[in-house]
Amino acid sequence: MSMNTSVRRGRVREPDTATTLAFRSGRDGIGLLALGPRTKASYFALGEMPRFVTVRLRPGLAGPLLGVAMSELVDQAVHLREMWGRSAVTLMNRLAAEADDAGLAGRLAAALEERLAGISAADAGRARTVQAAAGMLTGTAKVPEIARELGVSERHLRNLFHDGVGLSPKHYARIHRVRGVLAGDRGEPWAELAATTGFYDQSHMSADFRSVMGVPPGAFRAGRFPALGRCAFRP
Repeated sequence: MSMNTSVRRGRVREPDTATTLAFRSGRDGIGLLALGPRTKASYFALGEMPRFVTVRLRPGLAGPLLGVAMSELVDQAVHLREMWGRSAVTLMNRLAAEADDAGLAGRLAAALEERLAGISAADAGRARTVQAAAGMLTGTAKVPEIARELGVSERHLRNLFHDGVGLSPKHYARIHRVRGVLAGDRGEPWAELAATTGFYDQSHMSADFRSVMGVPPGAFRAGRFPALGRCAFRP
């Protein structure tokens, strides 16, 4: 798993292929949440933001760790206690006692590592296949090539990937490319940015960007966002 310790202060919550565990603490209380893959961007009004520390899970690990089908978590925020019961409440209270974000993220990661040690060999093998496929999807490889490389059928790979991530390989790759645009945008011409982020051309980039970000690339760059909402995460 990878750790991303952060306090959310921006107005944009980007789409994300990863499932994330998040500890949230604010004036309205504390919460420990499982955040499934986000297929669309969200936009929020600025205001007082809670402490928000996250640990992102590698592709394929969320299902065995959380004990749920990944399809149930896509675009959802679910309290971890609904999956882990009392142990999640105990962990949440221990996290709340951590004074700094690095210590909090470390304790959360350690709890996940302990749970990871108990997953079955079959689940671990499936997770490794999904992780390998995800790594190749972030490049230029297509599903038929990936299936041949991993020694499985295309159908098996698609099913395995959807079960392990909650998204199809195509959807996963699209979100990854759009995130590449968001991370790589330095004001250069759109055609140049499309080429460097793996899109066939500028029109394909614009269509995919708008489908997941809700606005065209030019509007996003200019700060013309959709109507702002309120954060839906609650303890």
